[in-house]
Amino acid sequence: MQVEEKFYEFMKDRTWQLTENWYESLDKSDASGVYASTDSQVILTLKRQNHEFHERFCLLFKDIGKDALNNFAEWIEEIAKDEEHLKTPTHYILREFFRTQDQYLEILKEFDRQYGSDYPSESIDSFRELIIKTFGLVISKFAEENYEYAQRRLKAQQEMIRELSSPVILIDKNTGVLPLVGDIDTGRARYILENTLAECLNKNVEHLFIDLSGVIMVDTMVAHQLFQIMESLNLIGVKSSISGIRPEIAQTAVQLGISFENISVTSTLERALKEQR
Repeated sequence: MQVEEKFYEFMKDRTWQLTENWYESLDKSDASGVYASTDSQVILTLKRQNHEFHERFCLLFKDIGKDALNNFAEWIEEIAKDEEHLKTPTHYILREFFRTQDQYLEILKEFDRQYGSDYPSESIDSFRELIIKTFGLVISKFAEENYEYAQRRLKAQQEMIRELSSPVILIDKNTGVLPLVGDIDTGRARYILENTLAECLNKNVEHLFIDLSGVIMVDTMVAHQLFQIMESLNLIGVKSSISGIRPEIAQTAVQLGISFENISVTSTLERALKEQR
């Protein structure tokens, strides 16, 4: 039997034992995220994922020269997007990769003790190099996939937050309220402009009350964009009113030379709605 096939069989027979030994040796007191979970289903999934890694790794020795990353592509994608792993600090995940690598190096030593005399020493050295090289490739690709997925998820969450932070709320058939809360930077102001126009058109809003009582501070660029919103609303036939404008915002607007002459301004949203009726 060729050395590659012999080592493949040697490893294949130990895959589940590798998983059990790995999990038993896991320092759960110093772990976090998925590794510290006491949920039986999470633990079963973690063991399954670990065992699938071993099965894929063994195949490298059945077909020496095969692209290692192709062999692990699906596994890496699953782990990188796995919710439990996403809640786990990356340095803990990397630590477990290296602990698993140590398992393979120990298996190689055991194989060498039992069968080393039957095969050239160069074969053992090449297996060691393959193990280390493959783990390096897998760890690098996992880190890349994990980062990219986390960034995509963060972007989606930010988009959702933006949508929730600039809602046009209907209070009757043709009247809406846009309550703005928190700091408004240039990026958010641009989003508010685009979203507000679209929402007013979709909801057939004829009069929009923009409440700024929850806005603490804006810079000159943002103040300008806020008033651009009202000008844009006017162009699409939507009347707009401002309520809750703070003195510092009003001062900024005056410094910009923005006129309130054709803008309905009231101290509070409650008063603005009463006047509307």
